[in-house]
Amino acid sequence: MNVQLDTAYWIGLLISVALPVLVGLVTTRVTHAGAKAVLLLALSGVNGLLVEVANPGPGFDLGTAAVLALVAFATGVLAHFGLWKPVGVADKAQASLITERPQPRGI
Repeated sequence: MNVQLDTAYWIGLLISVALPVLVGLVTTRVTHAGAKAVLLLALSGVNGLLVEVANPGPGFDLGTAAVLALVAFATGVLAHFGLWKPVGVADKAQASLITERPQPRGI
């Protein structure tokens, strides 16, 4: 069996593996896990749309973009729990850019 994928699909796959790190960079440790999941889903949707737009095929297909977005989301979740979290990249991403704001003390 010979499988040939366009470059846009390979780039989209690599981006979907890196999306959990991006979510970690723009959220804090105290951000609710549901909010992080929604952000990952939104970024996966954008990734799916961009891959379908960049695909040199016969035209834009929203159904294909939706499937690509679901694949990107699933790949991102699997990469987070199977790769980034066990090796500590998720924690380092959370600690690098955005820090928690100290809560004001009452007088």
